[in-house]
Amino acid sequence: MTMVQIHGHEVMRMMLESGKGYSRESLRRDIHEKFGADTRFYTCSAEGMDADELIQFLADRGKFIDEDSGFRTDPDRICSHE
Repeated sequence: MTMVQIHGHEVMRMMLESGKGYSRESLRRDIHEKFGADTRFYTCSAEGMDADELIQFLADRGKFIDEDSGFRTDPDRICSHE
């Protein structure tokens, strides 16, 4: 069975499309609903991450904006290369 890997940008695009603020728990839940709990994620510099590892990776790189309703992302935080 081949492991499905999706670029982390797809998670950020999902966040943008939802227009809502997230907690780590609600983001994990939405990632699992959209992509599946067994999906792994990759970025420009890492691969094989599960949802929690991707959330931490994106947070560590300043991809999230904190707000009263949780955190969100912004189009200018998505790097332009795949």
